[in-house]
Amino acid sequence: MFHMIMNDREVVEQMLQSYSAAVYAKDVDAFTALYDDDITVFDMWGRWAYRGIEAWRSMAAEWFGSLGDERSSPEFSDIQVDVADTVAAAHAFLTFRGLSADGKELRRMDNRLTWVLRKNADGPWKIVHEHSSSPADIESGKVNLRRSS
Repeated sequence: MFHMIMNDREVVEQMLQSYSAAVYAKDVDAFTALYDDDITVFDMWGRWAYRGIEAWRSMAAEWFGSLGDERSSPEFSDIQVDVADTVAAAHAFLTFRGLSADGKELRRMDNRLTWVLRKNADGPWKIVHEHSSSPADIESGKVNLRRSS
């Protein structure tokens, strides 16, 4: 049987796809499996920081539970990945589409996402830091959730 061996860049890019699949499926375990136990997340919603996998797991469970029968369908674009021996960085634009139970788009928002990843001694890459943001108007402070360019 032929097995394709992915290089580290491809593994990180696959993690973006795994993120999208886990969010769409509302699968807290698959979502948090992408992250290191010592994760620090600077999320753009609600809190300045989440520290540790249990805090991040609680956020994910609350987020997914709040969707009811709706789904969130994340799509990445303009993905950039830089990989060294045991550290990698990735950044992209991320569009979240809120979908009804029958797949109709109800809303959408764009943000920016940056990951710092570490390849652990036992092999797998894990996200050790995540930062999400959207630009804010300097005068009004209003956050722009629609990417124009």
